[in-house]
Amino acid sequence: MSSEHMPTPARHPSAPDASATGPSVDESARRLEVSDVLVVKTGRIRKAITGTVVGNFMEWFDFGIYGYLAVTMTAVFTAGMDETLGLLVVLLGFAISFLVRPLGGLVLGPLGDRIGRQKVLFFTMAMMAVATALIGLLPTAAQIGAWAILPLYLLKMLQGFSTGGEYAGATTYVAEFSPDRSRGFWSSWLDAGSYVGFAAGASTVALTTWLTELAAGPTAMVDFGWRIPFLVAIPLGVVAIWFRMRIPETPAYEVAHGVEEHEGGADASDPLARHGILGILRHHWRAILVAMAVVAATNTAGYALTSYMPTYLEATVGVSTITAALATVPVLIVMSACLPLLGRLSDRIGRKPVYLMAAASVVVLMVPAFALMQLGELWAVMLALCMVAVPVALWVGCSAATLPALFPTASRFGAMAIAYNLSVSLFGGTTPLFSQMLIDLTGNTYMPAFYIMFFGIVGGLAVLGMRETAKRPLVGSVPTVETREEAVALVRGQDGNPYLDTSSMPLVDLHEDPRLTAAGQR
Repeated sequence: MSSEHMPTPARHPSAPDASATGPSVDESARRLEVSDVLVVKTGRIRKAITGTVVGNFMEWFDFGIYGYLAVTMTAVFTAGMDETLGLLVVLLGFAISFLVRPLGGLVLGPLGDRIGRQKVLFFTMAMMAVATALIGLLPTAAQIGAWAILPLYLLKMLQGFSTGGEYAGATTYVAEFSPDRSRGFWSSWLDAGSYVGFAAGASTVALTTWLTELAAGPTAMVDFGWRIPFLVAIPLGVVAIWFRMRIPETPAYEVAHGVEEHEGGADASDPLARHGILGILRHHWRAILVAMAVVAATNTAGYALTSYMPTYLEATVGVSTITAALATVPVLIVMSACLPLLGRLSDRIGRKPVYLMAAASVVVLMVPAFALMQLGELWAVMLALCMVAVPVALWVGCSAATLPALFPTASRFGAMAIAYNLSVSLFGGTTPLFSQMLIDLTGNTYMPAFYIMFFGIVGGLAVLGMRETAKRPLVGSVPTVETREEAVALVRGQDGNPYLDTSSMPLVDLHEDPRLTAAGQR
């Protein structure tokens, strides 16, 4: 079936639990037919993923701005406070946006399963763009005193709420639009766009700092220059919203939605059906715990490299603001270019081997990287950042393909929103704050490395219990390919294909319902 003309399928009555560790055998499951297979053309995949990547670029552009302006914004929003306390107050603003993310996920995730991925992704993008632009218009501590921090916190909370649906929805979207045999490659572009967005934010801060200080002196960034990067988000947001308006709904969601309509509603006892929050926790709690552990490992390393590293380099190592802002840019660009290669690697050897390499590299590389960084020399800082980027790239390279595949299509957005946002809020987004607090409490400048290593080990242990998702159709979906020839070959070889489990697929019997027959002949 093409992605434009899909029959409304009927779920097989003996669908397995999506949290199972492997395919189940069901002798009564109907054989796969060519008309069952989704054919999504490469051009349509590119259009859909481009529209999603642009949105994630915008999200991480904001993270880059805030992370690289943390020291400057301490002077802007906490003037008069002790400098160490003021920095923690500003970093709390970063953390607080993540603490709100679970609320956004709990609202927007199930909504995305109910009304569609595209609609929710459009909404999250618009909310993020507006909040980022408004930060650039806020009054400062010099204007209204200590109250200045409150509207900043409120806007960071608004960003956190929107982001609660953004990444979960974006990963769900790209995973559902990607062909089974190349899901790792296509999905990896989402995170490649994210880290390029972060690099763009860092570059914008560095360029703004250089130009404003050249024109208006060394206090220019505190006086007015800090606003410019946030206001740049206005045209970027307009472009991102335009792209989001043009992306189509995912074929997998349309099939799952058709199942629910055909069956007259969701079955609360069916793990493959659409569920609310309680149903998701009841049926998929094991997969949620695995996903949370992987997300914690990924994001403690990821946010250390991105959001916290400028603060660490400036406040602990003692490099200049511009150097701290620019040092990670080439590292992030090179790392982003490597992500599709790692996504392709995971398509070939599996997601679990790539994740286990990530966990091992965290243990081996973190302490030496922070030791090098503290030399303070530019070559040492750059080499150290490259070492930190290795495990980040390995964790991130296949995550957008792996994590959504742990959950069935009908509840995928909601389950991803719960798992991802709980973990990233508790462990990922708080990395800059906790890392700085641990240094302040212990005086040990290696504490961020130990923090990252701990979660890397936890993530590695969780991966050992994770079911492999590479080369397989998404749970609760039919196979997805790029050409009809692939569909024919897949059906012809289904008996010897260990990656197919038709009992978990919403297959259609064109003879059982004349409405389905008509739909299948369109």
